[in-house]
Amino acid sequence: MSAIALEAERVKHQVRARLLGGPLGSELDRLGGPQRRLRVREEVLSVLREERAILPAEALTEMVNQVSDEVVGLGPVERLLKDPEVSEVMVNGADDVYVERKGRIEKVEGRLFEGEEQVLHLIERIVSPLGLRVDESSPYVDARLPDGSRVNAVIPPLSLCGPAVTIRKFALRPFSPEDLVRMGGLTEPMMEFLAASVRGKANILVSGGTGTGKTTLLGVLSSFIPAGERLITIEDAAELRLSQPHVVSLEARPPNVEGAGEVTVRALVRNALRMRPDRIIVGEVRGGEALDMLQAMNTGHEGAMSTAHANSPRDLVSRLETMALMSDVDLPVGHVRDQIAGALDLVVHMARLSDGRRGVSRISAIEGLRAGSVVVEDVFVWKRRPAPGFAATGIMPSLLSLLHERDERVDPRIFRSSGGEPVTPPQEISDDRSVGGRPPLANRKSEGWVLAGPGPRSPRHWPGRLRRFGTITE
Repeated sequence: MSAIALEAERVKHQVRARLLGGPLGSELDRLGGPQRRLRVREEVLSVLREERAILPAEALTEMVNQVSDEVVGLGPVERLLKDPEVSEVMVNGADDVYVERKGRIEKVEGRLFEGEEQVLHLIERIVSPLGLRVDESSPYVDARLPDGSRVNAVIPPLSLCGPAVTIRKFALRPFSPEDLVRMGGLTEPMMEFLAASVRGKANILVSGGTGTGKTTLLGVLSSFIPAGERLITIEDAAELRLSQPHVVSLEARPPNVEGAGEVTVRALVRNALRMRPDRIIVGEVRGGEALDMLQAMNTGHEGAMSTAHANSPRDLVSRLETMALMSDVDLPVGHVRDQIAGALDLVVHMARLSDGRRGVSRISAIEGLRAGSVVVEDVFVWKRRPAPGFAATGIMPSLLSLLHERDERVDPRIFRSSGGEPVTPPQEISDDRSVGGRPPLANRKSEGWVLAGPGPRSPRHWPGRLRRFGTITE
């Protein structure tokens, strides 16, 4: 290390000790960005005068930025978070830092942190303003930065590699439907179908793995909600930014230092039902709140949307059963399946594509029960062969009859399979009961689509679902 670098390092340690150990630290917290860096620069110059040290202008500027970021910012990761191409920062101890850039994980070269103490200081700066703590008695925490970015921190003894911090950046500008189509996340006909489903108050669940873009798609879908509706959003950590004028955002609260005062997502879902919502949007269902969401969907609160972790739309149905059974209500599995079949309309499954992009993997329709099991029919799928791309399966979802009743028209030609096969309704459900208010699907006849049930059969009718409207005559 050169003499200039050694001198800069010595001065930096002195300035950092003054700012962190004295009243200047709280003073800096109250200042804005430009004033804060000016105050740090004054302190650096003061130390240089006292030590009779001389530094080049470049070294002085670099030192001011580093000290300012560490004392009142997020230290060495500040520049990573400012990089527009970085979507996630992963600190695996003081010597091992990775970032996700354009869907790919890359290791950050060089040593960003001087030691574990600097990583612990970073964690403390994040959680202290939120009234949270991280210590041996509570060695992990979920938090949120002022810009909405999500933070998870784990310290020893749980983390064997030292303090670990994961920061998922919050996009400065929300994605628009056009952005997702342009980036190849889905096709324009698929987006038009989802937009009509949202406007028609279909109940939609977005599934997928961690970091596949579930919350991003949920925010995009919410942009299709009419401006005159009252929206209630419920999240563990507030991330959704909706453009509608009438939005009430609720955020769960963890327990305090004494272990009291916790407010769960499930409690907020129950409370939202008393707030006269037109739409209920839950950031993620992961426990007993799934049952409350299903009951809300089945009792007139239409157009609800949420996300959940699952490997596929069919796995999502199994997870919903498990989460509903985690509630304090003792229900038989068959009744839970009735609730799912009667409540959900669409499942949009997200996945990471082969080139690292996030996109829609499947759009599936929930089509009632067959032999006691929930029927999940794929409408659009991502195919790798013969050429990567999206394709319709040839299945026409029964949801279209509900959308048609609500003046949301969807061109049936978008459901034609890539092989040129005619669009067909889902397979006939052998169980002739009306499940959750949902009637049996239309019987498939060679002359066209007809509504099931007694009476004359009119050809070329979409498969009907009579959940809320009685008999539909199209």
